[in-house]
Amino acid sequence: MTVLLMTPPMTQLNTPYPATAYLTGFLRSRGYKAEQRDPAIELFLEMMTTQGLDIMRQHVEENFEAFDDDELPDAIYTFLAEFDRYRLCVEPVIRFLQGKDSSLAMRINSRRFLPEGPAFDVIEQMEAVSGDVLKSAFGNLGVQDKAKYLATLFINDLSSVITQGVDPYFEVSRYGERLAAANPTFDDLYDTLMGESSFSSEILEQLVEAYLEETQPSVVALTVPFPGNMLGALRIAQTCKEINPDIPVVMGGGFVNTELRALKDTRVFEFVDFICVDDGERPFMTLLDYFDGKCEVDDLVRTYFLAEDQDGEPFVYFNDNKALHDIPQTEVGAPVYDGLPLTEYLSLCEMLNPMHRIWSDGRWNKLTIAHGCYWKKCSFCDVSLDYIERYDYAGADILVDRIEQLIEETGQTGFHFVDEAAPPKALFALAERLIERGVVISWWGNIRFEKTFTPEKCQLLADSGCIAVSGGLEVASDRLLKLMKKGVSVEQVARVTKGFSDAGILVHAYLMYGFPTQTEQETVDALEMVRQMMSQGCFQSAYWHRFAATIHSPIGINPEEYGITLAERPETLFAENDVDFFDPTGTDHDMLGNGLRKALYNYMHGIGFDQPMSFWFDQSVARTTVKKDLISKAFSNLIASS
Repeated sequence: MTVLLMTPPMTQLNTPYPATAYLTGFLRSRGYKAEQRDPAIELFLEMMTTQGLDIMRQHVEENFEAFDDDELPDAIYTFLAEFDRYRLCVEPVIRFLQGKDSSLAMRINSRRFLPEGPAFDVIEQMEAVSGDVLKSAFGNLGVQDKAKYLATLFINDLSSVITQGVDPYFEVSRYGERLAAANPTFDDLYDTLMGESSFSSEILEQLVEAYLEETQPSVVALTVPFPGNMLGALRIAQTCKEINPDIPVVMGGGFVNTELRALKDTRVFEFVDFICVDDGERPFMTLLDYFDGKCEVDDLVRTYFLAEDQDGEPFVYFNDNKALHDIPQTEVGAPVYDGLPLTEYLSLCEMLNPMHRIWSDGRWNKLTIAHGCYWKKCSFCDVSLDYIERYDYAGADILVDRIEQLIEETGQTGFHFVDEAAPPKALFALAERLIERGVVISWWGNIRFEKTFTPEKCQLLADSGCIAVSGGLEVASDRLLKLMKKGVSVEQVARVTKGFSDAGILVHAYLMYGFPTQTEQETVDALEMVRQMMSQGCFQSAYWHRFAATIHSPIGINPEEYGITLAERPETLFAENDVDFFDPTGTDHDMLGNGLRKALYNYMHGIGFDQPMSFWFDQSVARTTVKKDLISKAFSNLIASS
């Protein structure tokens, strides 16, 4: 029996999404023949060719035939006006971003080689504020990085052309996201799948046909990590069924685990046969036993499938089977990457910020230090779901063994630990083992800013190869941090992040606004806290997330404890996650959010730290009550006391 695992479009362009690598490694460790492919990256690469651009132009000219030039979107106008240059440049730029032609950097940096569409406007906007930003960011010798940044803008322009003029569901890292995310009905996705094929779906169908021919699978498995992968997954499943109606198609992944826990629409099973939730190893292995006739359908673990009632009518049935436990982290094995085109991924530079670029630049081997979250108390988090709730740690020696195995297979020593929040003690043990065993890697991952991360421990992590960490400062308000049970204070986060930065480790902070009962005053004060911490070098990168109440979080389960009322929801037949709510506090979070994002974007480019808080907002806001030297004084007092 051969299993073919695939990641549907779209995911990050710089590195494979790890789910198929994890499952392929596990299945092979149990004696199964498993193959994997990444249609997400291969779809994008097929688009970014001279032939792909020729087809794009045909679609654009047909779709905008009735438009005058001055009515065209900027990206479309530039694409048509400069088409010959786009066609000339696209394949060389892709090779450059794949690391296959570094000599092209000098031509890219000339600013005369690439056509420059609206994505390049950001350079002029930043220069109006702070002069020659490219010179400041890259100096005289940062030739490759500067070219990578300009080439990324070029790719962004072409992506805008696809979205605006060819395929409205396409985006670089997601595909048809709005059709799936928290959508209680399957109608939008179903209608799209039953409609005409788009430019991208035609390419996807050709890729899938080739994969099936190459691997001759007995089973097809699809991972759906995000809402923006669901349309692609169903399109792949649809193609598989058209080629071979009898081939079983299995679906799982993060989106399924979070949003399809109340699935009732039988039409989903016109495309797939089984849907597994939570960790995939045990459910999938049990399914393979079922296909081999080694167990009954009642033995399936956390699996949806189509059944018939006593009248012969189909309905969606969920078989749980709690008698079978999940596979411990000590036994899941190491990921494997063969079958994935490791030399074809694109290293991008999306922003002039050293921490932010890590997400899109470089190819990272992915590993998990511990399953679940050791804290699992945050009231905004889906702590009732297995991927958060069930904590399981493999041990430092096993992790280093897996690290060495991945280095041997891939030749790459960059690692991204994809934990929800890596446990401090586990990190310290891992760091010590890496140093003791002389294993040289560069690694980064997500943490909680615990006080156990002392300056000495931060230096230990740096010595072991830690280059960056990310973690939650969230609302940057002690009252709200306590309400959300975050378990940290603003001053603690400032101290810990400064310790990481002083050890030479880059830091990214997850920020939040719009939390229940959050006032305008608290929001403005939070921005002032962020300004001070970034100006003091505590963290280099951050992102403001608008709070969303989810049905699996403590807030979604007990909204009255947080002073909000949930809106009535329609019956869920397909997906559910985010739920609208009413907060009587009445804060204008839409207006504030625009200002927060504007300020942070500038801070991340080293701009605007001297501007008053009011500068960033479109209307009058409360003056900050935070003293301008609060964070610097906290550091001074800490130094004095030590």
